[in-house]
Amino acid sequence: MAYPNIQLIEALRETATRLRNGAYYAWGHHGGCNCGNLLQVVTHLTKEEIVSYAHTGAGEWTEIAEEYCGVTNAPLYLLMSKLEQLGLTPTDIHNIEYLEDREVLAALPGGFRWLKRNVREDVVAYFEAFANVLEDKFLQQIPLPEEVLHPVGEEQFV
Repeated sequence: MAYPNIQLIEALRETATRLRNGAYYAWGHHGGCNCGNLLQVVTHLTKEEIVSYAHTGAGEWTEIAEEYCGVTNAPLYLLMSKLEQLGLTPTDIHNIEYLEDREVLAALPGGFRWLKRNVREDVVAYFEAFANVLEDKFLQQIPLPEEVLHPVGEEQFV
């Protein structure tokens, strides 16, 4: 799973908000699909600019992520490196496009269910659940100060 960090959590939530508020969405459009909308938030590029970069590679985001080479200087590298810098892996990118990460799906309100990759409301729910899962993991990494764990003045019950 992706590396939990504030930037990724905020990007997922902002993408969900933009989609909920009517941002362009078309699953078959590199700039307006699930990953395309996330890239708009992360890179501040338009959907048209993302399409022009994406068309330097072949296939869907899933295939592009699998073929990604961190050594090349192709324009597509710029987009993939942004997602990688956020903490996403090629598997995460695949799961975002197809809404398939079982841990994220288990965190949906109401419990596990399968979502449809090309339904805006399902994409919004997935991005929000993904952000929540990462936020929980992020918070678990933060060590709590001793005074929070054992407050001064509280009696210990035996």
